[in-house]
Amino acid sequence: MNVLRFLLQKEFRQIFRDRTILVMMFAVPIIQLIVLPLAMNFDVKNVNIALVDHDHSPLSQKLVSKIGASGYFRIVGADPSYPEALQRIETGEADLVLEIPSGFERNLVREGAQKIGIAVDAINGTKASIGGGYLNKLIQDFNAGMELNIISRTVAPPAGQIDITYSNWFNPLAEYKYYIVPGILVLLLTLIGGFMAALNIVREKEVGTIEQINVTPIKKWEFILGKLIPFWVIGMVVFTLGLLVCWGVYGIFPEGNMALLYLFAAVYLVALLGFGLLISTFCDNQVQSMFMAFFFMMIFTLMSGLFTSVESMPGWARVIANLTPVTHFIKVVRMIVLKGSGLADLAPELGYIAAFAVVLNAWAIWNYKKTS
Repeated sequence: MNVLRFLLQKEFRQIFRDRTILVMMFAVPIIQLIVLPLAMNFDVKNVNIALVDHDHSPLSQKLVSKIGASGYFRIVGADPSYPEALQRIETGEADLVLEIPSGFERNLVREGAQKIGIAVDAINGTKASIGGGYLNKLIQDFNAGMELNIISRTVAPPAGQIDITYSNWFNPLAEYKYYIVPGILVLLLTLIGGFMAALNIVREKEVGTIEQINVTPIKKWEFILGKLIPFWVIGMVVFTLGLLVCWGVYGIFPEGNMALLYLFAAVYLVALLGFGLLISTFCDNQVQSMFMAFFFMMIFTLMSGLFTSVESMPGWARVIANLTPVTHFIKVVRMIVLKGSGLADLAPELGYIAAFAVVLNAWAIWNYKKTS
């Protein structure tokens, strides 16, 4: 234990001696956690729409007013013809074009049906699909209002209809920040811990101190543990600061047990740092280590379920996603923070993350080449 204690003293002195590393580990993730959720908001608003109204009737004006008052659309122009409105999409001025044909009101009142045209700029897939969905929903609400007006003027009772009522559990207002902020906290913890650990051993190789350590009677597990513990402590501090930012900036406080959340964070950091140290044992310099860590971190980020649901991925992608500890920890943090899940609900996830921690650290210890 004395050997491990001396190793820890050396590592902490080396970390706190470099102020750049301290800024990277503490200030950078906090600033990113404050800024990124504001920029990564998937709630689409201010969709630019160009209108072509060939009818100019009270009913068409009512539809236009409903669109403009929704808060999601910004009317950028009312053009006399469809080609002129389409030109706005080509120049990037508009995202959608709504064309109301002549006879719109007459056909709705007399025949009860009328087709309208919607053209969507699909270059931005997210904005196109969500903006088009918003417009379709507005038109459906407009149709429902028309049907009620027609039914109120008839003598016969209306046919039976199914009225659907739904509620959003664990996020009643469906606010995107409650979904994205816990995931970003995990992502930043992953990036900081993974990159710092990946650079650790190769730094010793580049400055030449690794040769001095290799000829000492230090055991391989003591060396790896001495590299892991300081960054584990720093990672837990960063995680705590991140939770404070979630509470102070976004008003998000965990619904579940805080001790359980810290238990998972502690085990996850052991797995993550073991992965970073494993990369470090394979590389000879920091450039190699950075590129290898970046390669895996990109895969972890894009396949973790942070941006897209894991269940919607192809079968082979789901297998890869479930083989990364990031996927499981994001799921755990969301379930504890938003749902208030307990250990009984999360026991399988704890087993997965603990297995990752054991395998990755054992592999790092085995792969570390030490000469006696």
